[in-house]
Amino acid sequence: MAPEISKSSYTNVIDLTSEAQKERRRDEVGEELREPDPPLDEVCVDELSGDMEQAVHAAGWTELMDVQRKAMPYVLEGRDLIVQSQTGSGKTGAFLLPLFDLVNPDKQEQQVLILTPTRELARQIHEEFEKMKIATPHTNRMEAVLIYGGVGYQPQIDGLDKGAHVVIGTPGRILDHLKKNNFDAGTLRMLVLDEADEMLSMGFYPDMKDIVEHVPENRVSYMYSATMPPKVRSVAREFLDDPGFLSLSTDKVSVEENEYRYYLVNPMDKDRLLAKLLELEEPESALIFANTKREVSYLNKFLSNKGYDVDEMSGDLSQRNREKALDRLREGDLRLLVATDVAARGIDVSDLSHVFIYDVPQDHEYIIHRSGRTARAGEEGTTIVLSTHEDEFELKRMASTYDIDLEKAELPEDPHSEARELLEERYAKAEASLNGVEQSVDDFVPLVQELSEERPELLASVVQELYAQAKQEDKEENA
Repeated sequence: MAPEISKSSYTNVIDLTSEAQKERRRDEVGEELREPDPPLDEVCVDELSGDMEQAVHAAGWTELMDVQRKAMPYVLEGRDLIVQSQTGSGKTGAFLLPLFDLVNPDKQEQQVLILTPTRELARQIHEEFEKMKIATPHTNRMEAVLIYGGVGYQPQIDGLDKGAHVVIGTPGRILDHLKKNNFDAGTLRMLVLDEADEMLSMGFYPDMKDIVEHVPENRVSYMYSATMPPKVRSVAREFLDDPGFLSLSTDKVSVEENEYRYYLVNPMDKDRLLAKLLELEEPESALIFANTKREVSYLNKFLSNKGYDVDEMSGDLSQRNREKALDRLREGDLRLLVATDVAARGIDVSDLSHVFIYDVPQDHEYIIHRSGRTARAGEEGTTIVLSTHEDEFELKRMASTYDIDLEKAELPEDPHSEARELLEERYAKAEASLNGVEQSVDDFVPLVQELSEERPELLASVVQELYAQAKQEDKEENA
C-alpha cells in the first residue's frame, strides 16, 4: 500500500509545481531577452557610406525611419539582433541598406539569406533591393535571386549558379533547393528572418530549423517581427547567438497613426453594410480582408456587381494572377482588393487609405498584420472592422492585447431610406389604381419610366434589395 501523504505535503507539492510552472512560463515568454549591451548610438543619413546614402535616396527616402536609425548600427557592427517593430515601419530598409556595405560583390557566391513567410513579401523585398541598387555604382554588380514556389525552378537555379550574393525567398522552396544541392549555403555570412511571427504561425518552424542547419555557425543573424509572442522569443534564442532585443514598439505594436473603428452587425447584413461604408468613406484604395477563400470570391462578385473596381487575391489564384492584382493596386489601377491573410504580409502600398476587416481574424496577431497594410511609414490610415455580436468579445481582447484604441461606431443610416419610402408610397398608389386587377409587367412600365427619369436611385435601391434578398435565400438553401 502506498504511504499516506499529508495535506501539508500536497500543499508543498502544489507550491513546488506552481513555482516550476512560473519558472517555465518566465522562460517561455522570454524574460531573458535583453536590450543590446553595450548600446549603440543611432545613425542618420549623412553618417552613412556613399553607397548606403545613395541607396537611401534611390528608395525615395529623405531621411531614415526610426527602426533604420536604431537597428542599422548593430547590423553594420555584425551583432545578432532581434527587432520588434510595427508593420509598415521600414524594417525592410533596416536590413537591406547595410548590405551595400557588408556584401563583397567581387565574390560570386551566396553571402546573405533572407527568409520571408510569403511570396508577395519576398517579391517586395527583391523589388526594393533592385530599386536601391540602381543608384550605387560601386555595388551595382551585387545580385539577388528571388526564390519561392509556384514558379519554375530553372531561373532560380541559374541565379544561384551565377553566384547571386543575396538570396531572398520562402522557407519551403529554399529548403527544396538545399536538399537538391542547387544551393550551397556554406558561404553564407548573414541570415535574416523577416516577419518571424508569421513564418511560425504558418507552420514553417520545421523548415526553418532544417535551413539553419545548412547555414554556417559563424554567421550573424537577425530577426524582425511585428509581434513577439513566446514562440517567437523561443525560436530567437534557438537560432540567434546571444542577441540583443531592440523593441521599437515598447508595449504598443499597433500602428499609432491608424484610426480603428468597429461596427456591430448581423452576419447576414455584413455585405450590405460593407457596401454602405464604402459609399460613405469613399476610399481611394482599400484592402478588404475575409477569413475564407469562398468569402473572398463572394465579396469580389458582390462588389463588382455594384460597379466597384475590385479584384481578389487568395491561395486559389495562380502566382501570376496574384502578382497582377498586387501590381494593379500599387500602380493605382485598382481601387479595391479583397483578400485572405495570404495578402496580410508583403503588400506595400503607400497610398492605401483604408483597411476593411470583413471577418474578425481567428488569430489575434492578424489584427495587427491586417491593419498594418495602411498607415505605412507614418502616413495616416483607417481600419474598419465588421464584427458580429459573437465575435465582439474576442475583438475587444485583441484590442486590449495590442493596446489598440478601438472605437465602437453607430451603424450608418440607410442612404436610400427616404427614397425607399417614396417608392413604396408610389407603388401603393399604382397598386390601388389597378383596383385588384391582375398585375402584369406592362402595368408597371409607366411607373418604372417615371422613376428612371426622376429618381433613378430609387430603382437602384430596389434592385439592390432584391439582389440581397435572393442572396440570403440562396444562403439559407445551401446552409
